[in-house]
Order: sequence, then structure tokens, then C-alpha cells
Amino acid sequence: MEEKSIKISFITVNFNGIQHTANLLETIFKQAFEFPFEVIVIDNGSTQNEYDALKTMFPKIKGGYQTQNLGFAGGNNVGINLAKGKYFYFLNNDTLLPANAEKHLKAMMAFCADRPEVGGLSPKLIYKEPEGLIQFAGSTPLSRLSIRNKQIGYKIYDQGQFDQIREIPYFHGAAMFVPKAVVDEVGGLPSHYFLYYEELDWSCSITKYYKLFYFPEASIVHLESVSTGIDSPFKTFYLTRNRLIFAYRQRKGIVRWLALIYLTFVVSIKSLSGYIIKAQNEHIKSYLKGLFSAYIWILNFKR
Repeated sequence: MEEKSIKISFITVNFNGIQHTANLLETIFKQAFEFPFEVIVIDNGSTQNEYDALKTMFPKIKGGYQTQNLGFAGGNNVGINLAKGKYFYFLNNDTLLPANAEKHLKAMMAFCADRPEVGGLSPKLIYKEPEGLIQFAGSTPLSRLSIRNKQIGYKIYDQGQFDQIREIPYFHGAAMFVPKAVVDEVGGLPSHYFLYYEELDWSCSITKYYKLFYFPEASIVHLESVSTGIDSPFKTFYLTRNRLIFAYRQRKGIVRWLALIYLTFVVSIKSLSGYIIKAQNEHIKSYLKGLFSAYIWILNFKR
């Protein structure tokens, strides 16, 4: 297969999740795609080199093992540097392609090809269990101060009520379909977040020039928080840290400082009170470390 003929580069990042990654790869390779494609797997500093084992199971994959964890953005950026496809499909390793994925992918490629204003697509995300429960069918804009938003269709059973294509402000990081030409122009994901908020920041960069769309004709099954744990202290640290960094980077003028004040005091008091009541000491420590880390980053940020 000549590299220039590749239509889609599937890119996924693995971190101590070989079984989940293998499950994703199986759903890709069992498809009888009529178009040329490649699959890039970046092992992002797993305790042991899991790329070699995945390569044995799926000889057609490309990628490699990174000796250190570069974060979600950094790992995907390594994949970007290797990718040759006309379109990049970034998939969390805890996602699964549906059986009829070729039809979906052809529709996504056609939609992008017909509309030069398209900067990328996010498919409908469905939880694996319970079957048919929606995780993502688009989203609302982030609040100017709290830096929070709502996911449309969240935890609602799919009955076709969210099957309209619509413009959205942000990708969902679990599945992002992006033309290579857009990545070449805008650049890769911002790596300073390490985990969480990088796809929102990247979306802001892309929407300066293009539009993002929720594309329900395509769907992905998602097992959420397989690698980080649901509401883990690790997750608390990065959500706290990165919300502040995002506010600093993406809010301007007086709104930036109001957002930082609101997040540092109002949101922190509410969040820490909840952890104290529940005696979640590790979350308290992670939250405070996240605040400290964010302001260290902000003080050292050079525009």
C-alpha cells in the first residue's frame, strides 16, 4: 500500500491497557474496509513495553513504545508525526468500532470532502453498558467563569432523538475525526495539559479557522475511565489544574481574571467541602496540588 493512498489513520494511545487496546484493534481489523487505512498505536510509557505484544497480535499496526508517559496529547502527537492518512481518527483505547463502521467512515470522509469549512467531527458516543445509553451527542459551550459545560444526550437512551448533524464548540476527546490538512495548519494537541482539557483547547484553536460538527451517523462504543479510574485522585488533580490553565489560556481581559478568582475560591470551597464531608483525604490533597501546579504553570507561562 502506497502511503499517499491511505485514507484514514486510526491513532490510539495505550497506557497499561493492553487488553482494552487489543479489543479496539480487533474491532478495526475485523472490518472489511474497501479503502486503504493504517493503525498507529503509541504505547505511552506503560510499565512494560506492551507495544511489542500488540504488534505480535496485530502485525499490521505501526507505532512504538515511548519510555516515558507523554500524556494524552503528547502520545497522540507522536502518532500524528507517523500518520500518512488523509484523515486522522483519534480513538481512546477504551473505545470499540461498531460492526458497520465502514459505512460510517465513508460518510464522515464525504462530509469533510464536501465542506471545506469542516475542521473535524465527533461521532455519537454510546456506553457499552447499559446498552444504548448515550454518553455524548454534542455539547454546550463552556461557561465563561466556571469552565464547565453539559453534554447533550448524556445518560439518555438512544432512540434516534439526537440524530441531527449540528455544529459543536468542542470535540469529545474519546473520538475525534480530523482532516490531516487541518492538523497541518493548526498543529497538534497542546501537550502542557498532560490529561484532560487538551481536546477543548485544541478545539478552540481549530475553530478560529474551521467548524466542528457532531456527526451522529457515526457512532463509537466507549468504556469511560478505564485507564484513569472514575473520580480517582489522579483525575481530581488534572481536572483541577487544567481547568485553571484553560481559563488562563482561553479567556481574555477581565473575564480571565474573574474566571481564575471564581475557580480558585468559589469552586474550590464547594469542591473541598464535599471531599471533607466524605472524608476523601486523597482527593483533598490532589485538589490542592492541582491548584498549586496550575498557578506555577501560569506564573511561568510565556506568551
